[in-house]
This record gives sequence, C-alpha cells and structure tokens, in this order.
Amino acid sequence: MSDTSASKAIRPFTFEFPDAELQDLRARIQATRFPEKETVTDQSQGTQLATIQELARYWASEYDWRKVEAKLKALPHFVTEIDGLDIHFIHVRSKHENALPVIVTHGWPGSVVEQLKIIEPLTNPTAHGGKASDAFHVVIPSMPGYGFSGKPTSTGWGPERIARAWAELMKRLGYTKYVAQGGDWGAIVTDFMGVQEPEGLAGIHTNMAGVIPPAIDAALIAGNPLPAGLSLSDEEKATCEQLDFVYRHVYFAYMMGSRPQTLTGLADSPVGLAAFLLDHDKASLEMITRAFDGVTEGLSRDDVLDNVTLFWLTNTAISAARLYAENRTSFFRVKGVRLPVAVSVFPDEMYQAPKSWTEQAYPNLVHYNKVEKGGHFAAWEQPELLVNEIRAGLRSLR
Repeated sequence: MSDTSASKAIRPFTFEFPDAELQDLRARIQATRFPEKETVTDQSQGTQLATIQELARYWASEYDWRKVEAKLKALPHFVTEIDGLDIHFIHVRSKHENALPVIVTHGWPGSVVEQLKIIEPLTNPTAHGGKASDAFHVVIPSMPGYGFSGKPTSTGWGPERIARAWAELMKRLGYTKYVAQGGDWGAIVTDFMGVQEPEGLAGIHTNMAGVIPPAIDAALIAGNPLPAGLSLSDEEKATCEQLDFVYRHVYFAYMMGSRPQTLTGLADSPVGLAAFLLDHDKASLEMITRAFDGVTEGLSRDDVLDNVTLFWLTNTAISAARLYAENRTSFFRVKGVRLPVAVSVFPDEMYQAPKSWTEQAYPNLVHYNKVEKGGHFAAWEQPELLVNEIRAGLRSLR
C-alpha cells in the first residue's frame, strides 16, 4: 500500500438520505413500464413478472427504508483511505475480554446489510446462546464500489487487491491477531487473504469454499466433458453436476464480467435493478419469490428491499458490477490456502463442497460441517446457524 501517514486516518462516517430521494424512488417505482408475462410457467426465463410486480407494489406502498436505516445508524461506521480509495466499514467491539477480531466480507448482490443479523450474536454471545469465550470484535467493510465505500475510478480493484486492503485495514485498527470470514465474493476475498498470509491472520472461515480441482473447473467452465480417467465418488459427481448447472446459468456474471457499463439502465430504473439483483441463483430466487408470495423462510420482503434500496440510494449498481470485470480468477477453483481453514457447507448453496476435495484444497482444515438448512446468503438467511458455525469453526484459533 502506498498510503501516506495522513491518509491512514480512521474517520467517523455518517450518512443521510433526505425524504426527497425516497419520494423520487417511490415515483420511479410507480412509473415502471413492465414487460409482458414470461412465456413459461417456471423461472427458467428469470425473475417472473408476478414477483416483480408484487415487489414494486410493496416497495412503493408499504416498505419503510427508515427502519433499516435506523439499524444501520445505531452501529459505529468509519472510513479510511486505503490505496487511494475510501473504504467504509462497520466496527463493533465486544464487551468481553479476549474477544477475537474477525473481518467479515459480503458478496454480490449484497452489502453490509447481509451481515446485520450476525453482529450482535458474535459480539455479545452470552445474550445469544454462547459463552463469553465465543466473543468476537466484528469488522464489516463495504467492498470497493459497494454501499458507502468509494467507487474506483481506474481498473485494478480485483479480489486480490481487496484482500490486501483488508489486511491493511485490520493493521490500522491495531489488531495483531485476527480471523476472516466470507461468502460469495467475500469467500473469494477471504481465500486470497489466506493465500497472502498477512501478518496477524490466524485463519479463515468460508461458507462458499473454493475446492474444485483446476482441471475439472476448467472443463466445466468451457462446457466440455470432464477429463478422461477421473475416479470420482458419488458426492464428487453430484458436485460436478451442480457446478455445470451454475456455469451454464450465471449469465449475470458473464454480463457484468464483460460489459458492466452496458447495464446503465440499472442506475435509472429501481424495479429493473431489483429484477436483476434478485436473479442470483436458482434456490435464492425461489426463496425470494416465496417471500413475495407471503411465505417468509430465511429472507423476508423487507430483507430483500433493504439491500436493493441501499444499492439504489448509493447508485452502486454499475460500480459493484465492475468487480466481475476486474476478476481474473475462477470463483470456485482451489486458490492455495495453507493457513487454518473452517468450512461450512449449506445445502442450498450453488454447489456442495465435498469433504474429500475440501481436505485437498485446504491442507490445514480445522473444521468441516454440512449445515442442515440455508443457502447462498448464509448470514442473511440463517444467521443463527452461521454464527454457530463461525464460533465452532474458529474456536481452535483463539
């Protein structure tokens, strides 16, 4: 990092969205021009018309941004300039002595809103079924281009650089021993922190493990048959099938990875933005669809709109999308982490990491567990289960 001492200052951060911005948002939602209904009876063409119409109705007439805004404002927010870019982060210290610092990283299409439910159980475990010895000091940054962090004005902010920035952030906070956790992009950034082994990082926890052998990953990305002569277990074969499905259907990633600026319409239409952000993976879209049908399981309607509204108010649809264009690595391939690693596998994740491949990918595996329920957005959907996994998975590193 090339920062001067003056730029290393950690500054309190506040935010305010005036009523006029919320009124403009509501007016734009109400003025939405919808397309015709999809020509299929399932979600194979993407976010369905009925779902997005109900979302728009609820967003314009019942949703209250001020509720989540109050939750956010109740937390300590800061910014610091790292490598020429302002990085926003939430920093909540535990009241318990010997709490272990953890930096938790969100993904796309997420934000710090994803982690709001896990802050209190991690920092105050005795009030949430844990022991004082389970306590964490929690640091939750907004990735570059997301939420309240700065928007890069030049190329180069890929996951490896973000990983280095997070190490610098923890150093500035005075933490000489800490751990890292993440899912989605957060898992990739956390993996790279493990690869880089910055001073003070004791180990990592991931709920989207990068364990796919390179030859298998390359074949599946290209849509080719698997390499000849492989001897795969039934579990490994099932993972290959899941990953093949993912690579054939994550069109949002291909679009953002190649033409993010073409998505300019997302900065102009809140409902268009919502339809795009909802369509991340099959299980998540199905769960969100049920939420707008009135069945809450994991994510509620307000959960979904809290995140979409933050994207809208901060105008970060395109700046966040550029992370895909900056990426130069496979999402799920082995990265080469040698530090201690804890892995939690949620059943509705995009693919299930087999224990055999996980042990090969992370030679210092200290925890592996298949969780009973939950999907891609673990902290958001199943905060209690993820908190239990973080506690158990990282306990040996205290």
